Amino acid sequence: MARNSEGSRTVSLYIHIPFCRSRCSYCVFNTYVGLEHLITRYVAALCNEITLLGKYSQHPIVHTVYFGGGTPSVLSPPQVARILRSIADSFSLSDEAEISLEANPSGVDVLYFRALRQIGVNRLSLGAQSADVRTLQLFNRDHTWRDVVQAVRSARQAGFRDVSLDLIYGAPEQSLEAWARTLDETLLLAPDHLSLYSLGIEPGSAMNVWIGRGSLPAPDVDLAADMYEYASGRLVQAGFEQYEISNWSLPGYTCRHNIQYWRNLPYLGVGAGAYGFTGALRYSIVASPAEYIRRLQSVETAPEGLSPAVNQDSIEYVDRDQLRAETMMLGLRLLQEGVSRSRFADRFGGTVEAYYEREIETLKQAGLIHVMEDRIVLTAKARLIGNRVFMCFV
Repeated sequence: MARNSEGSRTVSLYIHIPFCRSRCSYCVFNTYVGLEHLITRYVAALCNEITLLGKYSQHPIVHTVYFGGGTPSVLSPPQVARILRSIADSFSLSDEAEISLEANPSGVDVLYFRALRQIGVNRLSLGAQSADVRTLQLFNRDHTWRDVVQAVRSARQAGFRDVSLDLIYGAPEQSLEAWARTLDETLLLAPDHLSLYSLGIEPGSAMNVWIGRGSLPAPDVDLAADMYEYASGRLVQAGFEQYEISNWSLPGYTCRHNIQYWRNLPYLGVGAGAYGFTGALRYSIVASPAEYIRRLQSVETAPEGLSPAVNQDSIEYVDRDQLRAETMMLGLRLLQEGVSRSRFADRFGGTVEAYYEREIETLKQAGLIHVMEDRIVLTAKARLIGNRVFMCFV
């Protein structure tokens, strides 16, 4: 991989683990239940893909690794260790790399977390989702809030200093009071980072079917907005900084991997259904785990530096105009950092106004952005209608 457009050879690596023990009612991700028998061969395929990409990458520095899913915690610590060794052997893995792993709160304990910590995983993201029993049942989650409490305790006992929790708000029949209790229970666990997502009803999900046939009411979007605003205030009171539209952290605990996305910088996606962005093109990997394994067996070359498992129909070349627009849209999601004027100028050879003078003035007059000497950021009232701002750069 060549130097990215900010002059750095750093890259992030996303590893997709598509296996789950059960499927959540809202999920439309590339995940599969009942394919655990493929895990051993899948890990071997991942290692082969990483090795092949490393041969053609000119050894960029990998500064973040993220095991996402699916349920990455279905992997054993030796399997995670094997993948990390492949990364270290194939790339220049930074000594200070952020290495994150998503884990389900059930089926994990202090021994599991301790083993992960010993092999280099230094950040955990736990899919807590809700402290409300009815909401967890609606989501078809296979854990209880007690499992979440125990998982956090186990993570701390194992030595993890960076623990993030995912929560979902805006569920059908979820009250503001129930959401407030979830936040209170969450804060009692003293997490370092929180990701809060408004429930989206996606085609193909079980929940979409239930709503379509009338057995479940649709989410109340106005109530969801109230929940978002309540959370924003509550978390600031608790000492968290909202550094991105859906993410809060204590000082020093922002997720570096996700910031790579929001700065529109390169990331390699490996594993079935993963997405990647080289800085010049965007791609995805074939979705089927079995097909993914087949494509990575006994392969020794990576055409054009891309994985043999790339879905050829997914390849999209990104021109400079599109890259600039996406840099604006993604960067404005970073509520404190925003779009850095110096980074933008270094990357594109001109000021933000040189390309978007009319758009910037319109959004400024509407009170949707703050235009500062060193950066441009969303205003507080724009956070709930961010898409209105982002579409100005399409």
